[in-house]
This record gives sequence, structure tokens and C-alpha cells, in this order.
Amino acid sequence: MIALSRHARVIYSLILRDLLARFGRRNLGFVWTVLEPMLLTTGVMLLWSLIKEPIIHGVPVAAFVMTGYLPLTLSRHFSSGMIGILRTNVNLLYHAPIKHVDIMAARGILEFLSTTIAMFIIYFVVVSTGLAPPAMDPGLALAGWLMCTWHFAVVGVVTGTLTEYWEPLEKFIQPWQYLQLPISGIFFMVDWMPTYAQKLLLWNPTVHCYEMVRAGYFGEAIVTHYDVGYLSFVTLGLTLVAIISVLGVREHLQVH
Repeated sequence: MIALSRHARVIYSLILRDLLARFGRRNLGFVWTVLEPMLLTTGVMLLWSLIKEPIIHGVPVAAFVMTGYLPLTLSRHFSSGMIGILRTNVNLLYHAPIKHVDIMAARGILEFLSTTIAMFIIYFVVVSTGLAPPAMDPGLALAGWLMCTWHFAVVGVVTGTLTEYWEPLEKFIQPWQYLQLPISGIFFMVDWMPTYAQKLLLWNPTVHCYEMVRAGYFGEAIVTHYDVGYLSFVTLGLTLVAIISVLGVREHLQVH
């Protein structure tokens, strides 16, 4: 219990250090980490509201954007936040209580908290102003959000550690993120696609993430296609890869 408490204090201290290093003492600090996903999602919601019909395929466009871009922001923050974090904080490993896994955990918790707070604020504003209806099944929507968190966090850890094994891999991360956007499930519902395309798209685990969130938000008003078992199986496999890569990454880090 004492060791667990010490471990929690280390991660808490690393989160505070990360905030100060990224935003300084004179800026808004943690508020900026919340404002960033809010500004991105709100901007896209306004843009889509101007150029598209208020209802697309029976779904309010504001709610559709919100249930797509907030998980997308979570995904991007996990992936970009983990790249290079070990390399830039390697001197912290001089301190015996700090492990490389603590550095990654602190960044992951910070990204999760900031995006989740932004999600609740945007949801409250959108619903209270009548731009979108409230979630039909909040429990399922929250479960979908947590599944998104697990999957995207593991992908971020794998990405962050593999770039330490082979640094040039970092150059391919952003192009890959852009290339997989059209098939990720952000801009469409699986049921809108032809049957042959549905079968192909459902091999992509991120599609199940978005479909699950939207199933909780829109309820029976739309038809969704997702498999929690498949998503869990793939994410569990990635979790094992993440654990193996994290255990072996220290020998690839050079403390200066």
C-alpha cells in the first residue's frame, strides 16, 4: 500500500511538471489542455453546421460531429503525446523512484482528463442550447468513451515506444494518421455504407469505437454496428505488445 501511494505521488508530480513545462506558471496551465479539444470540436461543429443540412441521415449534424471529433482528439493526443516523451524526459530516470512507465502514465492521464473534461463541457453546452438532444443511453456512451480511451492509449504507448526502438518511424506516424482517417469511422456510420464496404470497415477496430459511442448517444434512432468482444480482443493484443515494448525500451534510452 505504501509503495502504491508513493507511485501515485510520483505520477502526480510528473503531471504537474508536465503542465508547468508545457504552459508555464503565468499561462492558464491545465485550462489550455481543456480548451484545445474544445476549440477544435466547436470549430468543426460550426463549420459543418454552416455547410451541411442540420440533419444528416436522421442524425443532428452537431451531435454527429461531437461524437466523432472528441474521440479523434483523444486519439491524436495519445499518439502525439507519447512520441518523444521518453527521449525528452530521459534525465528524469536519474531519480530512482521514477520509471519510464511513470512518465508515459502521467502524460496519458493528463491527456485523458483534459479531453474528458472538454467532452462534458461541450456536451452540456450543445444540449442546453438545443443544438443536439441528450444522450439516449449515457451508460453505453460512457462505456464507448472508456473503450476509446483504452484502445487509443495502448496505440499511443506502442507508437511512443516503437519510435524509441527505431527513431525514423516517427516520420511515418502523421502520414499514417491522415491516411486512415477516411476509414476510421469519424465521418460516416457503417450502416450508411454498402454491404461489401461494411464487412471491410468492421475489420478496423477504431470503427467499433466510434460506433459504440454513437450507439450510446443516439440509441435506437440509428442502426449501429460494433462488436465489444472483437474490439476488446484486438486492444488486449495491442496491450500485450505495449507491455513488451515498454519493458524493453529502457536499454534504447540514453541518459545524458
